[in-house]
Amino acid sequence: MYLMAKHLHLTAIALSVFLFIFRFMLSQFNSELLTRKWLKILPHVIDTCLLASALWLCFLIGQYPFVQGWLTFKVVGLVAYILMGMFALKWGRNKPLRWIGFIGALTWLGLIARVAVSKQPLFF
Repeated sequence: MYLMAKHLHLTAIALSVFLFIFRFMLSQFNSELLTRKWLKILPHVIDTCLLASALWLCFLIGQYPFVQGWLTFKVVGLVAYILMGMFALKWGRNKPLRWIGFIGALTWLGLIARVAVSKQPLFF
């Protein structure tokens, strides 16, 4: 059961990150693909699976955010990643600012991955 939840979670992470990078690159070239309905819906479906698998894993391992410092960092990092991603995809007023958001989002993603592997919080 644990391995199934873990593999689902890691697959959802990979798909979510791939779609984020893909959508960012499409936005840099003002691609018409960004208007496709599937490209607006699919990231939400994958991110829902990602969140559900994260909750499932928390239940299976008996560790929870705001109790374990490393999981708390991952939640805070996820919020920062989402905000930076929104800046990269929508809120940035020009391409250089969107690139800053993109690099920031990937940086937060790297920090989250580091904490996920080490189980050592960076700030908490």
